Amino acid sequence: MSNRKSSNQLETKHLGGGDIARAFEDFMRAFEAFKETNDERLAQIERRMASDVVTNEKLERINEAISEHKRIVDELALKSARPRLGRDRAASPSAYEHRAAFESYVRKGDASGLLKLEAKALSAGSNPDGGYLVPDETERVIARSLKDISPIRAIAGIRQVSANVYKKPFAITGPGTGWVGETDARPQTSTPTLSELSFPTMELYAMPAATATLLEDAAVNIDQWIAEEVRIAFAEQEGTAFVNGDGVNKPQGFLNYPKVDNTTWSWGNIGYLPTGTAGAFDATNPSDDLVDLIYSLKAGYRANAHWVMNRSVQAEIRKFKDANGNYIWQPPAVPGGQPSLMNFPIAESEDMPDIAADSYSIAFGDFSRGYLIVDRLGIRVLRDPYSAKPYVLFYTTKRVGGGVQDFDAIKLLKFGLS
Repeated sequence: MSNRKSSNQLETKHLGGGDIARAFEDFMRAFEAFKETNDERLAQIERRMASDVVTNEKLERINEAISEHKRIVDELALKSARPRLGRDRAASPSAYEHRAAFESYVRKGDASGLLKLEAKALSAGSNPDGGYLVPDETERVIARSLKDISPIRAIAGIRQVSANVYKKPFAITGPGTGWVGETDARPQTSTPTLSELSFPTMELYAMPAATATLLEDAAVNIDQWIAEEVRIAFAEQEGTAFVNGDGVNKPQGFLNYPKVDNTTWSWGNIGYLPTGTAGAFDATNPSDDLVDLIYSLKAGYRANAHWVMNRSVQAEIRKFKDANGNYIWQPPAVPGGQPSLMNFPIAESEDMPDIAADSYSIAFGDFSRGYLIVDRLGIRVLRDPYSAKPYVLFYTTKRVGGGVQDFDAIKLLKFGLS
């Protein structure tokens, strides 16, 4: 009875402060309790071909507790690593001038300082109708925060551009090659077949609101406030688009490309491996599905490969062991780190689907080569004191695109018969 009570205390515990070390200890204790309970479940199956209902329920509760503790640890780690915007007067005169002019615009609606800067720089890219560029330091902080929050941005390739579209040529077929002797004639190689990938940038916006009291408070760091307000909104919208976006006024997600069985893979498609079971892993050797997916990826891509899945899929995989009885899912070594599966890190994306019939719930690949995110330089803010009086709205926009750039670098696991 005492064991049951301590288990429930472990499962329902929530942290209030900011003690990341204590949160990580609770997470690790939950994982140890999970392994102990799962070992008990497996032993029951060996003894009588079925596990006890109470044991199954206990295992699921602890599994949920692990996910909750992991979420808390991630939030605390992200908060502790969050960059701060300072008021460094040692910055370059132009940077300080821009920051001061931007603050005057945000607080009072005075755009004269920003207009002078634009005239000095001979810039016609920003105006009262399209908003004004945030200071470079603020843009860098938002960019770093997005990379910390967005799981796909953290592992994908990123390219910054100044135009609305980034075009990238690629060779569908490589040039002809061969071996020749030192004095042999060199036959002319065949001309490679070239095509072009196009990544248009789309407008992403957030609209934080401020009260007059906040804007009048000199102690409030306006740059920091805007960065804090928009980073979560931007990260959530980006994360969804990079996985499931349809490419219409948003990036095209890697799950939105044509998918084919990996045995018939061709350029322009994402290859998948079926589990052979609708809505489930293989019943006899579930971890074999994961091993097959790893080796469906060419060796050159595996060195920097990541798993991408959501928490519920991880919760299912935590129960799996290898042939030596070791758990194939391992917790992160440090707070804020990534868990691993078969020694490959896991990028946790809640935009990935749950396991269901014919779902593509697990991706594996080198996303730095496989998926490209294109950021147009510049984040703009347009002050709107009229639409929601007495509040002041700040229409904040950035332009971002994305899509698959190497169709051989990402593979999917399909929970279906074929």
